Amino acid sequence: MYHTIYQQRKEGQQEMKEFFTLLKQGNKSALMAGIVNGIIAIIRGIAFAFTGNVAMFAETMHAIGDTANQLFVYMGSALSKKAPTERFPSGFGRLVNLVLLGAVLIVGIMSYETIKEGVHAIIHPAEATGFAVVISVLAIGVILESSVLFKAMKEIMHETNTPAKGIQVISKSFQLVGKAKPATKLVFMEDLVATGGGLLALAAVIISKFTGFHALEGIASVIIGIMMFFVVGKVFLDNAAGVIGEADDEMELKIGKIVMEDPLVKDIRELVVIKEGEHFHVELQVELAPTLTIAEADNVRLRVEGRVMKVEGVTDITIEFVKDDGVPHWKPEENPTI
Repeated sequence: MYHTIYQQRKEGQQEMKEFFTLLKQGNKSALMAGIVNGIIAIIRGIAFAFTGNVAMFAETMHAIGDTANQLFVYMGSALSKKAPTERFPSGFGRLVNLVLLGAVLIVGIMSYETIKEGVHAIIHPAEATGFAVVISVLAIGVILESSVLFKAMKEIMHETNTPAKGIQVISKSFQLVGKAKPATKLVFMEDLVATGGGLLALAAVIISKFTGFHALEGIASVIIGIMMFFVVGKVFLDNAAGVIGEADDEMELKIGKIVMEDPLVKDIRELVVIKEGEHFHVELQVELAPTLTIAEADNVRLRVEGRVMKVEGVTDITIEFVKDDGVPHWKPEENPTI
């Protein structure tokens, strides 16, 4: 009995140690964004409680949604790196996609509340108090969110191995965001919308103050809510594909070139690269000359596996050899997506 209790306690300690080790591997941009947005949410919530400003309410909801979302993303990106087990031999690569699908529900709820409050403010406009407080809090939020956005842009450069400095980081990040990891892509999109929403709310508060057009704050709230819904839709579609398992054409081209560089590989009959979260699973059917011995074929397997497994993100590869039929199959130039 005592041995069983000791063993259970030891296993529990090992699981906790593994959990904290995995957390260290989580997406740093998501963690930073979650902390910053949590601080912003608290500041804005206090400001809204004192002023009743509708635009401030919209930005508070936005910050709360982003905070929960990005912390979920951080946890998912960390746990997705857990090694395969007997129960889950394929690993946990797609876990980050599942977490992101759950996270967008939170943003969706916040979006609905933001739009509902905005519509109410349009129908029943009222002048809010604490103009200086609202302006100061919104301005601070824009500065903090833009810093997190720039951090996400630099992370995109790092993940795509693209050298860039200064203003180039901004322009190239928009071009390469589609190639970033799911967690980094979400942080980029959310903070892009958050920064834009903050500027919109700031403009609406200033204009309504000096023109008396108080319904403008409600209009800004509705627009911010719609922007949030856009993020929800985009993230949902991207990660639904990730959960199912989608082919990655660009990675197929990269790996195909590596395989064809082997002097004994005659052709590639079939090549499929499945993206699972941040990882890639490669299925390969290679044509070899029928005169090759088993030992020579094994050497080809070892060489190809070794080179492909060095590609960042590739976690496993399945190779099948077939006899060269003399018909060329690997024609990457005919692929319209490349």
